Amino acid sequence: MHNSIMNRKVRVSDNVIKFFIYLSAGFSVVLLIGIIGYVFFKGIGSINIQFLTTVTSTLNKTVGIAGNIVNTLYIIVITLLIATPVGIGSAIYLNEYAKPGKLVSAIEFTTETLSGIPSIIFGLFGMVFFGTVLGFGYSILTGSLTLTIMVLPLITRNTQEALKTVPDSYRSGALGMGATKWYMIRTILLPSAMPGIITGVILAIGRIVGESAALLFTAGSGYLFPKTGMGFLKKILESGGTLTIQLYLSMAKAEYSTAFGIAVVLLVIVLAINWLTKYLAKKFDVGRID
Repeated sequence: MHNSIMNRKVRVSDNVIKFFIYLSAGFSVVLLIGIIGYVFFKGIGSINIQFLTTVTSTLNKTVGIAGNIVNTLYIIVITLLIATPVGIGSAIYLNEYAKPGKLVSAIEFTTETLSGIPSIIFGLFGMVFFGTVLGFGYSILTGSLTLTIMVLPLITRNTQEALKTVPDSYRSGALGMGATKWYMIRTILLPSAMPGIITGVILAIGRIVGESAALLFTAGSGYLFPKTGMGFLKKILESGGTLTIQLYLSMAKAEYSTAFGIAVVLLVIVLAINWLTKYLAKKFDVGRID
């Protein structure tokens, strides 16, 4: 009984390590609260209806980011329309169809390498290949295609890990009942792995919203509303600066109140994305049968 866990003496070193663990956790929380508090304090005064619903105009004497918000939405939608099916399809192939070997290892190595490349290099590649070689120039489409390459590893890896969490008994049970492999994947594996897949997609949205370096070279800095009618479709071939691009430009022009106002909007979006991730993951987890 003297050697039991209940009677074990706590060493001084354990208390010291525990203290630094709590200190590190507390520092992280204080740092986050400090950054959010400072940005809100500096920028909340710039937020109003006009700021959110108009574009900057010298003639009308308005300062607004509505055009940048629309451009950001364009890039999010176009990037996800391309990256999501490709990323999920790649993960399904790697996890369910491909046999372990050099090809799978090469694909996984490529995916991991892509996730570690600095975004400025993606921007340089996107400007040369999509902008110059393919002739899209500085446009929302060029920016979206560039960001597709950037977020593809994130969606693929998250989907892979989500599929790996599905028990093998689900697969063998469905195949044993006569279901085809694709039917089993579509009706059993994907619904079961949906929390992880949704998490990967929403994290990709967060990266798209916060990206600036790659978009400086590819999407340009246009901030006007798209024209009505076919103008909404033609907008993807025009220059379109996102919120992060406008934030950078405002700081470069010493327009600090506008820059902090945009920072507040970005923080709200990021916090909403994180909340949405937790909510959807929890909601899909409720329906899972483990």
